[in-house]
Amino acid sequence: MRVFVTGASGWIGSAVTTELINTGHQVVGLARSDSSAAAVQALGAEVLRGDIQDLDVLRAGARDCDGVVHMAFRHDVAFRDGDFEAAVDSNQAAIETIGDELAGSDRPLAIASGVAGLKPGTLATEEERPEPFPGPGGRIQNERTALALADRGVRSMSVRFSPTVHGDGDGGFIKIITEADRGHGLAAYIDDGAARWPAVHISDAARLVRLGIEHAPAGSVLHAVAEEGVPMREIAEAIGQGLSIPVGSVSADEAEAHFGFLGRFVAMDMPVSSAITRELLDWTPTGPGLVQDIAAGHYFEERALKY
Repeated sequence: MRVFVTGASGWIGSAVTTELINTGHQVVGLARSDSSAAAVQALGAEVLRGDIQDLDVLRAGARDCDGVVHMAFRHDVAFRDGDFEAAVDSNQAAIETIGDELAGSDRPLAIASGVAGLKPGTLATEEERPEPFPGPGGRIQNERTALALADRGVRSMSVRFSPTVHGDGDGGFIKIITEADRGHGLAAYIDDGAARWPAVHISDAARLVRLGIEHAPAGSVLHAVAEEGVPMREIAEAIGQGLSIPVGSVSADEAEAHFGFLGRFVAMDMPVSSAITRELLDWTPTGPGLVQDIAAGHYFEERALKY
């Protein structure tokens, strides 16, 4: 297939692009800057210049390809600037535009979503259909829009990623937590540290996306989850060992002071299953677990944070 990938130079998008090319597909990667274009070209993909606010560019990319993987999201606006609603609105317009172009073609469209907040405190499955809620929960409406395209002749699917898609080069949440711990001289967990985070290695996440656009039926929800729930205390212990700093508890009231905008997120207990996804696509994660990956040491290298 010839696949249009938005966010092709990003953490997950670049891995998806590499996975697609290595398995015989052609990729057209959206790039909004010279540096992004160079990165996409270095992966072996064709470059289409623009960003997710350029709806005519998105329309052209979808028109000229056999399928679309929509990984782009305005993370800088959502997390750095704190305007999650604006980022969600941009994503909504992008999905609607791509969907209009693919309607009636039975071509695949995979969009990125997340598992955070699906069913806090209880093992969540692919069958969960939560109501939108403020902040990150606003992306639920993006997912609903994508899945509804199945009724318009699009083989649409939502890939719900773990809050940490980890690996060498990850500048996301685990890196942010690591830097917060480094700054405070304490590898912290909240209360007893029993809150659980699902996790998946970047290689497994990329392979799942590729299997999805190759085989998943219209309207599928896929969980990119290798580990159902890693206790935050175990994550803190791995970080503490890697940084050679103490490990200890902070209260929920102290979480924001320690972790910044991630304070409430770190306290969430959100175990998630991927049993349905594994059976549907014969997907078996093979990458290292999160604690093993932290112990490998790359999270402790000096590297710019990504939002």
